[in-house]
Amino acid sequence: MIHYHCRKEVCLMASIKYIRVSTQEQNTARQEQDLSNYDKVFIEKISGKNTNRPQLQAMLDYVREGDVVTVESYSRLARDTRDLLNIIDILNKKGVAFVSQKEQIDTSTPAGRFMLSVFASLAQFEREQILSRQAEGIAIAKKEGRMGRPTIQPCDSFSDIVKEWKEEHITAVEAMKRAGMTKATFYRKVKEMQ
Repeated sequence: MIHYHCRKEVCLMASIKYIRVSTQEQNTARQEQDLSNYDKVFIEKISGKNTNRPQLQAMLDYVREGDVVTVESYSRLARDTRDLLNIIDILNKKGVAFVSQKEQIDTSTPAGRFMLSVFASLAQFEREQILSRQAEGIAIAKKEGRMGRPTIQPCDSFSDIVKEWKEEHITAVEAMKRAGMTKATFYRKVKEMQ
């Protein structure tokens, strides 16, 4: 078994496994079947919705050039392609290889690097499609007048209600209630009438 890294003399590569399940109740046993093959294992039971995970951060701090980080499936490392590529970019910059057992991706090989470039292209395409759909949706909503807050139209008897209020026949609270408006809207509409 290779022992981790140099302390003073010789530096050796380490084989590291990262294991994650989304909740405390979930079992990590399926991902732990080959633990004897690894020098260091990082396990956490936390959602993968973001990269702010203690054991992920500890693993990223721990790895050194020449190390290999293995996951059972890349979905254990990240929930979306963008996060996956960002994490792998951090590993690459440190000279650390990444292996995903289920998908058979190994960034230390040309085929593995090619697969990652395909993922990166798909992620970029997906981002551009989302932005394009958002822009189309906003344009349609603006055209149909659905952007922003809807304009509140006063009721037909609003001017009569305001007249009664100004002549002190009813209170402002009663006027707002009869008009079906909040205080801010009522006073704004009164101001618009002047």
